[in-house]
Amino acid sequence: MNLPKAELAERLKLKQFPRSAKYDPQWVLENQMGPSALWLTEWVCERMELKKGMRVLDMGCGKALSSIFLAREFGVEVWANDLWIKPAENWARIREAGLEDMVFPIHAEARSLPYAEDFFDAVVSMDSYHYYGTDDCYLSYFAKFVKSGGQMGMAFPGLVRDFDGAVPEHLTRKQKSGGVFWAEDCWSFHTVEWWRNQWGRSKLVDVEHVDLLPEGWRIWLDWERTIVAAGANHFPADDEALEADQGRYLSFVRMIARRRS
Repeated sequence: MNLPKAELAERLKLKQFPRSAKYDPQWVLENQMGPSALWLTEWVCERMELKKGMRVLDMGCGKALSSIFLAREFGVEVWANDLWIKPAENWARIREAGLEDMVFPIHAEARSLPYAEDFFDAVVSMDSYHYYGTDDCYLSYFAKFVKSGGQMGMAFPGLVRDFDGAVPEHLTRKQKSGGVFWAEDCWSFHTVEWWRNQWGRSKLVDVEHVDLLPEGWRIWLDWERTIVAAGANHFPADDEALEADQGRYLSFVRMIARRRS
């Protein structure tokens, strides 16, 4: 890491997310795979009713940071599901955290989940659901894994408002880092209204809450600047695009729903 640990800890300490601030900042950055999984998980859990002993599915858990957070903070049992990270790698992190009896790494694709219907008390997903959940038919498949009355909590990048015409130039031009922010998979970014309609029209769930993260673009920008300063970025930095955007379009969406009886 290129930053002193004390400075790194200060950069990752946000008053909105006091639980996340307790975690080793070097561990967080070494295992990050995008905008802070801990911040997003803590934000989602503000609106969820997690209780000790619940079975929770963590979809697209990456390197299991969110799964470890859920087990430690709420005493729940977590099935850490990811397609890209090998279960053995996540199992090593889980064992290091001393959570072998609470977090279980699973390798599975979002449309081929190996779980029994009505198995989970709750499901969560950070920075993942938008990649497959925009499919109009996906919710009818996914919701069956959570029990009647169980909650579903998601957080992912989204739009403050739709574009008026083409994608704004500041999101499509090459940045100094060499990268371009708006890639093809960014078409999975949608507004609060879009997501509310996507789930609200379903007879499977009751949407309880959908909103944007206050100052989400700034929090995202701070994260990008921190991982670059620490030398922990895996891809070209997007701080230039976020700075230019100033929250006009980019933020994070949170969505909480409950499985109907």
